[in-house]
Amino acid sequence: MQHLRLCYSKLGAARFASHRDFSRAFERALRRAGVPMAHSSGFSPHPCISYANSAPTSAASHAEYADIAVLEVLDPERVREELNAALPAGFRVLRVVERRRPPLSELLQVSDWVIDLGEDRTLRLGRAVDELLAARSVEVSRVTRKGERTFDARPAVRSAHVDEDGRVRVRLVHGAPLVRPDDVLRALRRLEPGLGGDHPGLFTRLRQGPLLPDGAIGDPLDV
Repeated sequence: MQHLRLCYSKLGAARFASHRDFSRAFERALRRAGVPMAHSSGFSPHPCISYANSAPTSAASHAEYADIAVLEVLDPERVREELNAALPAGFRVLRVVERRRPPLSELLQVSDWVIDLGEDRTLRLGRAVDELLAARSVEVSRVTRKGERTFDARPAVRSAHVDEDGRVRVRLVHGAPLVRPDDVLRALRRLEPGLGGDHPGLFTRLRQGPLLPDGAIGDPLDV
């Protein structure tokens, strides 16, 4: 088998697609593109596709990753072109390389996010970020399939600042529990109640990958 690693984006209306929605659309695109997928063994075989750290529903992303296994040696660039011709609007495969190791779970160590609260450009936003960075602990709650869960969001925040457009840029370390950008917004609103009013927050992942010695985020497809 040949193992291919893909980087793809979900933007625009596609940000509201769940991971399950994308996985179904991706499998249809693979079939339409004629990619000769390898399948698992057992009673109910399924295509050999592995995802890692997918962005939550309603979040846009320029840096989503997946591994696939195919039965023939293919040209990665041609696979990219054919998948993009078959995928629905909003999803785009940015790059495909032949790669198997190390696994994505080891490479996706940190993410850079943008949190946009719309028209809120007040000084309170910068104050909330400063308070978050100064805090030792900020507990937040999130409803999961197993009920409400409370955890400390602060350790995952490696850095944060308000950019010139009034948006929060934050770098999150992936750990357990996995802290998401909406958790960071909850933490900011706990420190500054009413921040952003009723705006739900718009979240966009800019990149994710291994944390390099110089502090930059590496490209998982180049490792």
